[in-house]
Amino acid sequence: MVGSIAAIGAGLAAIGAGIGIGQIGGHAMDAIARQPEATSKIQTNMLIAAALIEGVALFAVVVSLMGLNTGV
Repeated sequence: MVGSIAAIGAGLAAIGAGIGIGQIGGHAMDAIARQPEATSKIQTNMLIAAALIEGVALFAVVVSLMGLNTGV
């Protein structure tokens, strides 16, 4: 039972990260289309935000999988 809950938690973290990075990419493309001269600044901020989201998602997956080692 604990393994199932951990798998659901890891899956939700991955889905959340995918949605977040998709939103960042889409909005960055909109911003670049509106202001092409700001492309480098937008890309830098986009990459930093995507890396932070990936880090949080990885942390969430690790925390959810740590529940497997509690032993029941």
